[in-house]
Amino acid sequence: MASCSASQNGFSMLGLVCLLVMCLSIELIQCSVTYDSKAIVINGQRRILFSGSIHYPRSTPDMWEDLIQKAKDGGVDVIETYVFWNVHEPTRGKYIFEGRYDLVRFIKLVQKAGLYANLRIGPYVCAEWNFGGFPVWLKYVPGISFRTDNEPFKREMQRFTEKIVGLMKSENLFESQGGPIILSQIENEYGSQSKALGAAGYNYMTWAANMAVQTGTGVPWVMCKEEDAPDPVINSCNGFYCDAFSPNKPYKPTIWTEAWSGWFSEFGGPIHQRPVQDLAFAVARFIQKGGSFVNYYMYHGGTNFGRSAGGPFITTSYDYDAPIDEYGLIRQPKYGHLKELHRSVKMCERALVSADPIVTQLGNFQQAHVYSSESGDCAAFLANYDTKSATRVMFNNMHYNLPPWSISILPDCRNVVFNTAKVGVQTSQMEMLPASNDMLAWQSYDEDLSSLDDSSTFTTVGLLEQINVTRDASDYLWYITSVDIDSAESFLHGGEVPTLIVGSAGHAVHIFINGALSGSAFGTRENRRFTYRGKINLRAGRNKIALLSVTVGLQNVGGHFETWNTGILGPVALHGLRQGKWDLSWQKWTYQVGLRGEAMNLVSPNSVSSVGWMEASLLAQRPQPLTWHKAYFNAPDGDEPLALDMEGMGKGQIWINGESIGRYWTAYANGNCNGCSYAGTFRPTKCQVGCGQATQRWYHVPRSWLKPTQNLLVVFEELGGNPSRISLVKRSMSSVCAEVAEFHPTLKNWHIESYGRAEEFHSPKVHLRCSPGQSISSIKFASFGTPLGTCGTYQQGPCHAPASYDIVQKKCIGKERCIVTIANSNFGHDPCPNVLKRLSVEAVCSPTNWRG
Repeated sequence: MASCSASQNGFSMLGLVCLLVMCLSIELIQCSVTYDSKAIVINGQRRILFSGSIHYPRSTPDMWEDLIQKAKDGGVDVIETYVFWNVHEPTRGKYIFEGRYDLVRFIKLVQKAGLYANLRIGPYVCAEWNFGGFPVWLKYVPGISFRTDNEPFKREMQRFTEKIVGLMKSENLFESQGGPIILSQIENEYGSQSKALGAAGYNYMTWAANMAVQTGTGVPWVMCKEEDAPDPVINSCNGFYCDAFSPNKPYKPTIWTEAWSGWFSEFGGPIHQRPVQDLAFAVARFIQKGGSFVNYYMYHGGTNFGRSAGGPFITTSYDYDAPIDEYGLIRQPKYGHLKELHRSVKMCERALVSADPIVTQLGNFQQAHVYSSESGDCAAFLANYDTKSATRVMFNNMHYNLPPWSISILPDCRNVVFNTAKVGVQTSQMEMLPASNDMLAWQSYDEDLSSLDDSSTFTTVGLLEQINVTRDASDYLWYITSVDIDSAESFLHGGEVPTLIVGSAGHAVHIFINGALSGSAFGTRENRRFTYRGKINLRAGRNKIALLSVTVGLQNVGGHFETWNTGILGPVALHGLRQGKWDLSWQKWTYQVGLRGEAMNLVSPNSVSSVGWMEASLLAQRPQPLTWHKAYFNAPDGDEPLALDMEGMGKGQIWINGESIGRYWTAYANGNCNGCSYAGTFRPTKCQVGCGQATQRWYHVPRSWLKPTQNLLVVFEELGGNPSRISLVKRSMSSVCAEVAEFHPTLKNWHIESYGRAEEFHSPKVHLRCSPGQSISSIKFASFGTPLGTCGTYQQGPCHAPASYDIVQKKCIGKERCIVTIANSNFGHDPCPNVLKRLSVEAVCSPTNWRG
């Protein structure tokens, strides 16, 4: 019989019964992970847990260990990942668990680091992932209807879920077996769809929960955004804020499965950045109200390699403004500020898990949450919800200054160790630098439009839905027809040129008339259906109209999204002829899936020589659409992450040594980039950057995909870009910034009281530190006074100490790290008496052997 250890401090009898049912579902499993109203309970101990999402297919195996270690160093206890059905079972019954899809290896690296894991099996994941993580073949199972009380779907879902659970069990990876997995998730954000479907939705959700529990993992199951999750499954929250969330039963813990660290990017949109002050505020507010488990989505977002991005229109970069950036580098100050938050909360852990808080109003928008334990632990959270004004509050007969939209953490109910709005860590500026001075020698090959392979085409009457034809084997589907034009048509004799109208539910379409590109049109995430309207050049006699429909990732969310159509669905019509409107929709159309270059496997080093490539210099004066380009390059020295700068190109795909980097698209960002304040409710439209620039210019090149020499780079360009402008770049930290304010004279007493040490008041300091192997080579900006701007855009304000540069240079030049004390005496004199001043510094980091 299984044995469940439960915490003795507050575990409800009903909760215990529910968990016994779960633990007894298989024999001989030691159930050492349970829960109660306060927290997840591991080996009898309630735990406050911080988790970070790192999705194994969005990085490479050689990156995994470093990413996991950085997460651990940042104060993360748990690594969360989805399980992506479509990469593991691309063909029904044929599984892949190798390379980037080696889930077992990834979980074992989590275990090696001494961390826990949360396995979100789904198997629906959403995640801006192609088809929401479902394999496309699932759409064609007879009688299937996704995510509802449908027997074919439930049968396939159960089969895959049991496959993953069985794989984890076979490797002893559940915590009940001594492994790291302490939680699993079934389904994903189903609540709104469940309500829309009524009884069918409720029945399916209940079935999914029961099916998961019956797999007998010995650890709790979670359902996010599912108010009706049945016992013993825990319902949890996703969002920018979850402080108002409560589980559906009083004996379940309060879990935040997705604390959104930023937001995804779409081609043609700006980049979204969530200020770390607001993210820290949201997490602290969740904890102060009884939350005990927070997972950052994402902690490392990574890259949508290949054709994995869904949505559609999601960029290849899935950076997500996460604490660890797309390339695996630490993003400051987000990483460091959250690390300090985690450290501060862990200092409060014993008090937090012992009892409910006592809440006291300190003002109209101010509160104190005080936790205490029978053993004498005391922790307090002092919150100011005002979005504009700082305030001074009295707590425990002491004064505390609270910035707007902030929470101060007092692990002993006396000393402030952390405030969410006061960022004391440096900011790092990253830069893309040339990786080599060598120019790439390009060769090109035109996709042949005149000789489409008859053996790979078929002809039928009418317009067909794209995915039903391609089964997502390619982004591309040709729709080809012809029209006969009478020589008497007036446009052939100086009259108005006819117009072609093409109605599409696809994502992009390129119009070719007699082999020449006539125009293109594109949809958006908000408007998937769009219409191309353009004048076309026709000639007397037979004219070939070839429409290349292009997908940019399949739909990943929405009710029954498997039924949503894409491709050219019409109408397709000619206007301006003697006969009036000529509807081509129902005439004969010839279809070809994919490109000739795809069929010839031009991206493979073994196949690239199978065609006659032309020196690119011969094509330089006439960039062509639908052109394949290839070049060879050597791996750059060093270990900095690498990327391709695709600024000069249009739209297409990239491969290196046969591995797909992903889709590129030099689409320029529309949006509102008018600055950002951390204070106040965050939404993706609030803090945007990059307006007027390419949404994505750089594309991650994993070093593990490279050989020392003769690496094959292949680019397929749809529109006609200039490959000579493509270059390989290194991503490295170019400068570091820090900004610290002096303490206000009128606040001297409360600072000394709250910190308990006068030196904390007397010596605020700026800390600067370069990466290992780098040192500070110059000071780009330094100002003690009232400087303006932010890191990378600093400017002197109306108050500035002239000695600022000299003081900082003397302290920092030539050093990997330095400390500058903020005091009037340190800068010669007070540059503006009775004004609260701060020191802002931007220092340039260079390799230690740098010579000026």
